[in-house]
Amino acid sequence: MTNNKKIIINIVLLSTVVFLSSCNSGRKTDIVADKNSISKTFLESVKTVKAVLSNQEQELVLTGKVEYDPDKVINYVPLISGIADKTYFSLGDKVQKGQPLFDMRSTELSALLSEKISLEVDEKVAERELKTAQSMFDDKMISERDLLEAQRNLRQIQAEISKIQANMNVFGTDKGNGVFSVSAQMSGYVVHKNISSGSTVSADGNPVFTIADLSAVWITVNVYASNLLFVREGMEVEITTQSYPDEVFYSKIHSLSQVFDPEEKVLKARIIMDNRDLKFKPEMTMLVKVKDKTSKLLISIPSDAVIFDDNQHFVVVKESSENFVIRKIVLHGHHNQTSYILSGLVEGESVVIKNQLLIYSSIKEGKLCTNL
Repeated sequence: MTNNKKIIINIVLLSTVVFLSSCNSGRKTDIVADKNSISKTFLESVKTVKAVLSNQEQELVLTGKVEYDPDKVINYVPLISGIADKTYFSLGDKVQKGQPLFDMRSTELSALLSEKISLEVDEKVAERELKTAQSMFDDKMISERDLLEAQRNLRQIQAEISKIQANMNVFGTDKGNGVFSVSAQMSGYVVHKNISSGSTVSADGNPVFTIADLSAVWITVNVYASNLLFVREGMEVEITTQSYPDEVFYSKIHSLSQVFDPEEKVLKARIIMDNRDLKFKPEMTMLVKVKDKTSKLLISIPSDAVIFDDNQHFVVVKESSENFVIRKIVLHGHHNQTSYILSGLVEGESVVIKNQLLIYSSIKEGKLCTNL
């Protein structure tokens, strides 16, 4: 645009503002063009579209974060204190169920092992005593009560051994020489590790390993109070991330919390994603686009046709080949390049979409005001 054209347009807009201030702003008005003030050649270049009824589409972009499913996670917290002897996996490694995660030495486990060995010696003695008592009872040398006492003594020792063994199985597998191994109870990936060879572990400390099944993950989305009327469970979503700029992932909102997060002051919406190809990594940031189409039909026109002036919205309507009017409208909203109208237009009216600002200014300069 040349400087001369810029000056002309600025003069036209200035005269428009002066005219608007002189009209009664409390009344709705159509302002009609003087057909003699607009050249025939210019009128022939005007383009219009028909106002149509359509469902309003709305779009909202939210932020989310990938998280592992808390129902498919195991945190390994030592049940006893000790020293880590060896670790077998690093952060991000895949682990199969039954594989050892780490070995540790513990005086508590050593004490249990010593007690178990002592009880196993007592068990052998009690078995011999029971065998002797049974033989003597068969020869009627002792009473049945003495035989039952020998049986009870053996069973008590065996029960203590079973108890200690069960405790040791919970703590780890005995590898001998005071070393116990802790194995994975599920297959998955190491998503947290807080242990290394030689480090001290405590029974009341934090998890030393966290294993998660990442075959399905959650995308947790922040929903602010201003979005509550728009976001619903079951809505379809489009998901994108900077990690895969050319891909769009599709899913739906699985659930929406009814309680605001006390720290972030947002509701948390949950999206469950299949992740067998492991594209989604925990803590990855995602953009979640939510789309909705209202059931109410509204007048729609291209957004380029809308003129904003004096804090109001207007369009230029072509009533005939040489007659144009300015129509004040009330907007309901926008989506992409479409505007939805609550009032001011009816279906089928021809709305100017090319040179509408020049026509608008020319009509204003005509200063012909008529009541709607």
